[in-house]
Amino acid sequence: MTDTGSGRLEWIRAAMDAYQGRLVRYAARITGDLDSARDVVQDTFLRLCREDPDKTRDHLAAWLFRVCRNRAIDVRRKEGPLMPLDEEIVTRLEPTVPDASAELDAGEGTRRMLALLAQLPASQEEVLRLRFQENLSYKEIGAVTGRSVSHVGVLIHEGLKALRLKLGVAESPRVMEGGRSHA
Repeated sequence: MTDTGSGRLEWIRAAMDAYQGRLVRYAARITGDLDSARDVVQDTFLRLCREDPDKTRDHLAAWLFRVCRNRAIDVRRKEGPLMPLDEEIVTRLEPTVPDASAELDAGEGTRRMLALLAQLPASQEEVLRLRFQENLSYKEIGAVTGRSVSHVGVLIHEGLKALRLKLGVAESPRVMEGGRSHA
């Protein structure tokens, strides 16, 4: 993009409007600290300002989450282990942005699911949150985490399987005919 004026500024503003709250929530889970998360996101958008829009436009979400993740991990290493944020605080980070998941977070079933999700291995929790809370594709999640698309799929499958076990939900047969299961 050769336009360095208003078009570029609008592109950055649109990216901030679309992703700022989501990135703060994501960074807060990694850093365990809301102020650090906000700093991480600010740094992420500063880096975006220096990027050529043509190089990130087709994969902006993955680029932003990857930069945010890497910066949050750096901050966490530098500042040492912090206490994880209370899930209620994290879910209130986007009060002004309409989000279908925010409405669901109010329910007891969702609170239970979030608590169970937090019990999964970190790699499974991260990919499940990126997939179902941030609506990233397997390819985007792979770009964010540095994992292959197939590895992302395995982590999501194993994470969902573990959640089903914790919830006591039996695996359902793929096809039922005449009372018999055909897998």
